[in-house]
Amino acid sequence: MASRTNGRPEPEVIMNYGDGFSYVKAAMAEAFRPGGILDKPPAVIRPPPLTKAQRDTIRKEDVKLIVTEFEIPEAQAERVLLEHQGNVTNALRALVGL
Repeated sequence: MASRTNGRPEPEVIMNYGDGFSYVKAAMAEAFRPGGILDKPPAVIRPPPLTKAQRDTIRKEDVKLIVTEFEIPEAQAERVLLEHQGNVTNALRALVGL
């Protein structure tokens, strides 16, 4: 039975972790029931399209290089190049994590 605090029942906690996270039985049951959150497709967030001025600052060869080497979408490669003002070396370093 769940205990009460401030008039509200506390959820039954399956496991607590040192970083403060825990698994709650009701939340886990909700996730795994048919039609629950695991059955829903993930939301797709698309960035706004690039403007003509932004497209002029990046080269198609650089976009193609990043897309083929990192296997990422073209839009993401364009965004990384824009963040680095079209400098492909800095964009590649950012993608690698240097």
